[in-house]
Amino acid sequence: QVQLVESGGGLVQAGGSLRLSCAASTRYAMGWFRQAPGKEREFVAAISWTGGNTVYADSVKGRFTISRDNAKNTVFLQMNSLKPEDTAIYSCAARIGQLTSTILGQYNYWGQGTQVTVSS
Repeated sequence: QVQLVESGGGLVQAGGSLRLSCAASTRYAMGWFRQAPGKEREFVAAISWTGGNTVYADSVKGRFTISRDNAKNTVFLQMNSLKPEDTAIYSCAARIGQLTSTILGQYNYWGQGTQVTVSS
């Protein structure tokens, strides 16, 4: 049974930073998704099993950085220059295999999510 546990969410002012962590009980390709109130879940960032390949949504490119520490089975999402529109529940997900994906349906396991709120 694969378990994913997110941490690091919270309340921050616009322009601030947060770092999310996802502790995984496995070593797969990983992704971060988010869901704002009244909206569908959307892709944020993904990283390959080795960490050598990353991909980002256009809305976060240049502001967010995904990384991983395979020795600790942990994936991170560093979020800088946060905007109120980044407010959402952020969830990490694991995809069987090594390759990245931006497609929600290609992920096999999900964490419970962590709330990120950005005030203006």
